[in-house]
Amino acid sequence: MLKDSYLVGLIGSGIGPSLSPALHEREAGRQGLRCLYRLLDLDAIGVPPEAVGELVRAARLLGFDGLNITHPCKRLVVEHLDALDPRAEALGAVNTVVFEDGRAVGHNTDVTGFATAFARGLPDAPLERVVQLGAGGAGAAVAHAALTLGAGRITVVDALPERAAELAAGLDRTFGAGRAAAATPDRLPDLLAAAVGNGGLVHATPTGMAVHPGLPLPAELLRPGLWVAEVVYRPLETDLLRAARAAGCATLDGGGMAAFQAADAFRLFTGREPDSARMLADLTELTGAVAAPR
Repeated sequence: MLKDSYLVGLIGSGIGPSLSPALHEREAGRQGLRCLYRLLDLDAIGVPPEAVGELVRAARLLGFDGLNITHPCKRLVVEHLDALDPRAEALGAVNTVVFEDGRAVGHNTDVTGFATAFARGLPDAPLERVVQLGAGGAGAAVAHAALTLGAGRITVVDALPERAAELAAGLDRTFGAGRAAAATPDRLPDLLAAAVGNGGLVHATPTGMAVHPGLPLPAELLRPGLWVAEVVYRPLETDLLRAARAAGCATLDGGGMAAFQAADAFRLFTGREPDSARMLADLTELTGAVAAPR
């Protein structure tokens, strides 16, 4: 049943700078709706990530219509939900919870958000060999998106080998044997060299965020013939993107994924069709950045 007023929120750690409240409230206002978007910051509340289930239950009791879920709770929240849509179930990670008919249902709009952003921003990028750095909740989503877009093979690199292996095994189960592999960071030079001309790098770790500045890999590994896609969007211009462009790589910033996943979540929360291009323009304005050339 459609309403004209919505209460939603975001659960995560260190989420004070999040643009989600502004993105959802602006789009709701333009559609003649009232949307109150609240931040449930684990750090500010003083509870551990494992308390996410209690927060979800409290939000449902308080009349929330839904929640976004971010680091470090995208996997932890799964066991506290009543149902998962097929995409979230395949990923084992949730970034959007909708309260409907007394149930908490988990979705993952990171997948569709990244897929839309990549198809829009790097439409002709070769996908034969994709190297992905990061195997957390966001990493699971973008890896699924890359394979859905037609990536021939994706190699997941993570500082925690068991996490990379778990994600690669799950991808193989979903997309077919041989579509994914796991590797340790010491293999990055060879993997990226093999991807020149037929693939690129997806970065899905927190490195590059305002609170985690720096490069996630040595800049000398970047070279012409590679594309580089970023998940971080605060700042929109990360050190990695700056180094990649200097090396002659085509690039994609994290703004598109952030805006398009928010648009997909807005649709789930309200049942209304968002203007995703308008939400992307909002994000660019809110970050105070001009979209960088590819």
